[in-house]
Amino acid sequence: MGAVSAVDRDRLPKQDRSRATRQRLLEAAVACLAEHGWAGSTVSVVAERAGVSRGAAQHHFPTREDLFTAAVEYVAEERSRALRALFPQTAAGDAAADRTAVVAALVDLYTGPLFRAALHLWVAASDEEQLRPRVTELEARVGRETHRIAVELLGADESVPGVRERVQGLLDMARGLGLANLLTDDRARRERVVAQWAGLLDGKLR
Repeated sequence: MGAVSAVDRDRLPKQDRSRATRQRLLEAAVACLAEHGWAGSTVSVVAERAGVSRGAAQHHFPTREDLFTAAVEYVAEERSRALRALFPQTAAGDAAADRTAVVAALVDLYTGPLFRAALHLWVAASDEEQLRPRVTELEARVGRETHRIAVELLGADESVPGVRERVQGLLDMARGLGLANLLTDDRARRERVVAQWAGLLDGKLR
């Protein structure tokens, strides 16, 4: 997701320029939301950070709610692709990847700017009637996709009673570790918990 220079943008066909502008807006929206929260993240602030006019931003995203829900969804999709790329053989249907590495990668989904941005969006949605249904639907969709990826990478057989709940418990634990990491660098404790969870799941997913 590298930046495109102004000179390079001018050389792009119109459709590609439009796509590049949209991507810059989405990335800027996530960064603003992670750094400033909902109250400090307006369309104007995002447009300035992305290097485009407010009018151009509103052409792509007519409302503030459109912009921020699309931004979090976009980066969630990017993170899902990156996660699959870490374990290409498993994603292609081969044997499950190293369980500790998979658990660590899943936990990493809940640290960093994406999770921080999503959290600000959730808090805002609890008070904003217009935003709540969008965020609720988005969270459900992202949650289903993350669960599906976890099942694939762990080689879990959800036809076995209790396996689905074990996978979901792992993801709930990962979200909790992500929350703990918002205030302090929780890396050392997180690594110990990951190792324990990987051991607990050994032989319990099939």
